[in-house]
Amino acid sequence: MSELLKFFVKYSSWFLFALYVAASCALLFSGNPYQHHVYLTSANTVSSGIYGTANNVSSYFSLREINEDLQRRNSDLELEIYNLKETIRGYREQIYSDTMSVDSALQRYHFIIAHVINNSINHSHNYITIQKGRLDGVEPEMGVMDQNGIVGIVNVVGDHTARLISVLNPYLRLSCKVKGENQVGSLVWDGRDPGEAILEELPKHAKFVKGDTVVTSGFSTVFPEGVPIGTILSGVRDREDNFYTLRVKLFTDFSTLSTVRVIRDHMKDELTAVEKEPEIKNIE
Repeated sequence: MSELLKFFVKYSSWFLFALYVAASCALLFSGNPYQHHVYLTSANTVSSGIYGTANNVSSYFSLREINEDLQRRNSDLELEIYNLKETIRGYREQIYSDTMSVDSALQRYHFIIAHVINNSINHSHNYITIQKGRLDGVEPEMGVMDQNGIVGIVNVVGDHTARLISVLNPYLRLSCKVKGENQVGSLVWDGRDPGEAILEELPKHAKFVKGDTVVTSGFSTVFPEGVPIGTILSGVRDREDNFYTLRVKLFTDFSTLSTVRVIRDHMKDELTAVEKEPEIKNIE
């Protein structure tokens, strides 16, 4: 307490000076119309600048919520597109069979929005960790994409988090095709450039040109057909001259991954059960 009193005594002249200045300003701006107008104008300018700065700061910190809302809206639109494609396919098949039901094609896919909490792109085998797990409906072997294209496949699942095998991992091979064509190849990362991958084993009669889009084939329950992957940079035939090998520029920027979508296929269990049925060797 004594130290505080000493401080006030030491700087008492400055405190007295500040008090006189404040009193003088109050008398000046309250008793003179012109000075009062100048004071109000300046105060409004200063307060507007402060409010504007505060609004910019608060807007910056709310960008994550805004981005998540946009991701959710985009996901809903993409789900509608995938489900409409399945419905159209069902109706086309119904033309050839009156007993065909299209109910199974409706609402086949569902997206689980998740945030990336760990990601690597510089290792020989890269993995990604997301902040959603078993309690959120995430299961192994689910495909994952972002707003641009494919990201990877769920590998290990905990209650609240999950690990993905990134597209930038040679262990991962995806069934893909050139958009508009039916010939299928395998996409794999060659460990060179995190922005590029290789599409192997594409049949020699496949048609493509530089700049064509590569998409998923849909030959699994991991990714729907037509999920974008990238564009063709170049293509060469292998030594046996039976297949093409294409270099593909990936749409997904793995260095800036933030929000992703885990793809849930509601027909997965049924398809898996059917495909696991033992083969019938002899039919008499």
